[in-house]
Amino acid sequence: MRGSQTSATSIAVLVPCLNEEAAIGKVVRDFREALPTAAVYVFDNGSTDRTIEVAREAGARVRVEPLRGKGNVVRRMFADVEADVYVLVDGDATYDASESPKLINQLLRDGLDMLNVARVTKVQAAYRPGHRFGNVLLTGIVGWIFGRRVKDMLSGYRVFSRRFVKSFPAMASGFETETELTVHALELRMPIAEVEAAYLDRPAGSASKLNTFRDGWRILRTIANLAREERPLAFFSLISAALLLSAGALSVPLLITYLETGLVPRFPTAILSTGLSILAFLSFVCGLVLDTVTRGRRELKRLHYLSVPSAQHTLAQVDEPLREGHAA
Repeated sequence: MRGSQTSATSIAVLVPCLNEEAAIGKVVRDFREALPTAAVYVFDNGSTDRTIEVAREAGARVRVEPLRGKGNVVRRMFADVEADVYVLVDGDATYDASESPKLINQLLRDGLDMLNVARVTKVQAAYRPGHRFGNVLLTGIVGWIFGRRVKDMLSGYRVFSRRFVKSFPAMASGFETETELTVHALELRMPIAEVEAAYLDRPAGSASKLNTFRDGWRILRTIANLAREERPLAFFSLISAALLLSAGALSVPLLITYLETGLVPRFPTAILSTGLSILAFLSFVCGLVLDTVTRGRRELKRLHYLSVPSAQHTLAQVDEPLREGHAA
C-alpha cells in the first residue's frame, strides 16, 4: 500500500477493559509502537485496580463507561470515537499488536468492512478447552443460521471500517457483543475476511472475566433472539412444524379409534389436537408477516450502511489532490 494512503487514514485502537492493571500497559505500548499514527483509546468499565492510571501512563486516551458489560463499552466506543479505521482488541495482552499494520492494510486494500482474527495457539492456559469447544459450537450454530464466513466468532481482535462501526446498532450488553458484530456483517452481506494470528498467554496477575457457562448461555440466547429477529420465517416455521407434529401424534390414536368404531371417545385430546393445529397455522402466518417486516428493516439498515463513505472513498479523495500536485 502506498505511504500516502497509510498516513491519510485516521486509525483508532479501541481497548475495552476491566481490572487489567497487569496487562493494559503492555497493550497500549505495543499498539502505539505498531501504529505510531493511531490514537489508542482505553475504555474502562469500572476497574477497582490501577488500570486507568497505568493506561494513562502508557499514553492511552482513557474514557470511562459506568454501565457494566463489554457490549455497553463497545456501544459507547463506536458512538464516541471518530476514525476511518477501527482496531478493536481486548485489554488482556493476548493478541499480537505487531499484526495490526498488516491487518489494516488488508482491510483497505481489499475494501473490507470487517477483518476477523482467528486465534491460533498451543498454550492450553491461553485458550482453555471449555472456551474452545464453546466457541466452535456457537460459531457453528451461527454459521448454520446466517452463513459460514468466519471460524472464530468470539475473537476479541478485529479491524473495522468506519461504515461498519457507524451502522452497527450495538444492542448487546455483555460478551455476546461479538455475536452481534458477526451477525451484523453476515446479514448485510458485507465484504469481510478472516486471518489467523497467534493467541498469547495472559501476563501474570491478569485473569479472564469470561464465565464459560453463564456467558455461553447468554450468547446462545442472543443467537436465538437474532434468529427470531433476522430469520422469522424459518424460526416460526420450525415452531409451526413442532406444533403440527405434536397435534398429529395426539390425533393418530383418535383417528384409529374413529375408523374402527365411528366414535371419538376422548374429546379433551381432540380439542387439544385441534388447538395445536390452529397454533401451528398462526405461527406460520406470524413468520410470513414478520419476514416482510424484517426485509424492510434490513433494507433500511443497508441504506444507512451505504450512507457512510467507505475507507476507499476517503483515500480516493486524498489521493486526487496528490495526483493533481504531481501532474502540475
